[in-house]
Amino acid sequence: MNSFRLPFSTEEDDSDNTISTKSYKDRRREAHQVAEQKRRDAIRSGYEELQDIVPTCSMTDGIGGAQKLSKATILMKSIDYVQYLMKEKQKQQEQLEDLRKQVVSLEIMKVSYEQIVQTHQNTCAHTENAISDEAKFQVFQTIMDSLFQAFDSGVRLNSFAEFSGCVFNWLEEYCKPHRLLELCQRVLGLTMGYDQ
Repeated sequence: MNSFRLPFSTEEDDSDNTISTKSYKDRRREAHQVAEQKRRDAIRSGYEELQDIVPTCSMTDGIGGAQKLSKATILMKSIDYVQYLMKEKQKQQEQLEDLRKQVVSLEIMKVSYEQIVQTHQNTCAHTENAISDEAKFQVFQTIMDSLFQAFDSGVRLNSFAEFSGCVFNWLEEYCKPHRLLELCQRVLGLTMGYDQ
C-alpha cells in the first residue's frame, strides 16, 4: 500500500511545533519576568537612594537602625526637600544679586573718594594758607556742641510721642539751612577769626 503524505503538517510535525511554540512563549515570559524584576529592583534602589539622600527621610527608629518609611512618605518628604532647596537657591540668588549691587556701589564710591582725594591733594598743593586738621576739628566740634546743647535742652524723653514731637520741633527750629549757615558763620568768626 502506498501511503499518501500530505504536504502539510503531520502529527509528528505538530508535536515539534508545539514544543517550539511553548519554548518561545516560555522564553518570552521569562524575558518579561527578568525585565520586570530589573524594573522593580531599579525602583527599590531609587527609593533607597532617596531615603539615604533626603535628610528628613534618614530618621532612626531610636534603636540605632533606620526607620522604614513607606514609598509615599519617601516621595512626599523628597518633594518637600526639593521645594525647600529651590527656595534656598532663590534666596541665595537674591543675596548674590544684592552683594553684586553692593560691590558696584562700593566701586563707584571708591572712584569718587579717589577723585575727591586727588582734588584735595591738588588744591592743598596750590594753597599756601591751608587750614590745619586741628582747626577744622575745632570748628566741627563747636558746631556740634552748640547743636547738642540745643537738642539736650529742647527734647524730652518721657514718652515716644513726646520725644517724636520734640525732635521734629528741634529739627524745624535748629536745622534749617539758613539757621545752620548762621551757626557756621558765627563759629567760624569765633574760632578762626573770620569776618562774617
